[in-house]
Amino acid sequence: MFMSLKQALPMSAWYMILSALGFSLMAACVKSVSDAGIPVLEIVAARAIVSGIISYLDIRRKKISVWGNNKPLLFVRGSVGAVTLIFVYYSVSTLPLAESTILQYLHPVFTAVLAVLFLKESVQRSTLICIVLSLIGLGVMVAPNMQLNDYQQMPYAWLSVGAGVLGAIGSAVAYVVVKKLTKTDDSSVIVFYFPFISLPMSVALLGSDFVMPTLPIFGLLILVGIFTQVGQVGLTKALNCDDANKATAYAYIQVVFSALIGWLYFSEVPTLTTIMGGGLVIAGALVNVMWKR
Repeated sequence: MFMSLKQALPMSAWYMILSALGFSLMAACVKSVSDAGIPVLEIVAARAIVSGIISYLDIRRKKISVWGNNKPLLFVRGSVGAVTLIFVYYSVSTLPLAESTILQYLHPVFTAVLAVLFLKESVQRSTLICIVLSLIGLGVMVAPNMQLNDYQQMPYAWLSVGAGVLGAIGSAVAYVVVKKLTKTDDSSVIVFYFPFISLPMSVALLGSDFVMPTLPIFGLLILVGIFTQVGQVGLTKALNCDDANKATAYAYIQVVFSALIGWLYFSEVPTLTTIMGGGLVIAGALVNVMWKR
């Protein structure tokens, strides 16, 4: 039933852990930049510029076509990713971090369903256990910070919640599309189509709402793009190594990274519920990688 420890950590797990770390650092930067008054669409555009440059240089290094092979599906991936990013950033910038985190981590559930419907993959028992334990862990970690009564007092709060849910669904769709694309296209090309679509879209929607960032905020905007690239490349490679629904279950480790970053850099001491919830998340991840059935 259980594999040896050496066999229990497939390459997809390491790639997804790297991806989770990148996205955790990105979220910290996005929150800081948004609090400084930078519009969400401007953050999306800045991320697209940095990610686009890095992706393009990587494609040139590999000496492959920047346009890829499955162009229609690549365009779908870029479009879905761009819209999803706007939803997610809007949710993060307008809701407390705890609530937005819960909404973001609905995506593995949607991914598992979509993988069964469109990729004809089977959901293993270990993946289901991982999802259940991880969702319970997330609830334990953030429930004490949930202030549901505030929703009636916050302007556009339910719009923010709806954006978070749509972002989770969009992420699941993007993961399934990426899984299909890994059979025909290089990971760098797949990643490149994200900024290729999101940059013109965000700039067009931003219009005259551009805010000139200060030098420190400009640096954070660049880091948003860099950490995003780390997350995207890790995610794409993880999906290329394993079933979509199983690989994305490793993404829950991002919650633990976020707690550690908050403790080390923002002096946010983890509460007992954070430790308990993190333990459930880790337990779910271990079940997913060590239990073969």
